[in-house]
Amino acid sequence: MSTTTALRIGHTGLNVTDLDRSLAFYRDVLGFTVIAEGKEEDRRYAFLGEDGRPVLTLWQQADHGYGATGAGLHHLALEVDTVEQVRAYETALRAHGVEFAHEGVVAHREGAASGGIFFHDPDGTRLEISTAHGVEGAPAPSGEAPTCGFF
Repeated sequence: MSTTTALRIGHTGLNVTDLDRSLAFYRDVLGFTVIAEGKEEDRRYAFLGEDGRPVLTLWQQADHGYGATGAGLHHLALEVDTVEQVRAYETALRAHGVEFAHEGVVAHREGAASGGIFFHDPDGTRLEISTAHGVEGAPAPSGEAPTCGFF
């Protein structure tokens, strides 16, 4: 095996309790495109992505919501180009009734130019939508510690 080729994340798979509810959230609120679905009685899933390439897969095989204290996924970080795009998502999420971990756009840490919004999906999975710049002067809820680590 050659270790000269760097690994890349191919896609992220999330277990969900209700595929229809999660699909409505990720498709209709966050804007992901459905690439493929399987809706057999005991094997329900959806592949979401762009240009035919999966980015996120939803698997209906969870019997309870996200557990923040268990090992595994800490949060799913999604990125956009501008703080205006972050704010547009914030508006759409608020219209959908999503509760946020922090009020408005926050910095990743004190003095950072990067930051975003932090919230949960219908099963409680922690999500972040952020941008690399344009957040200068925004509050940093965790001070010097990374905001994305503590919500």
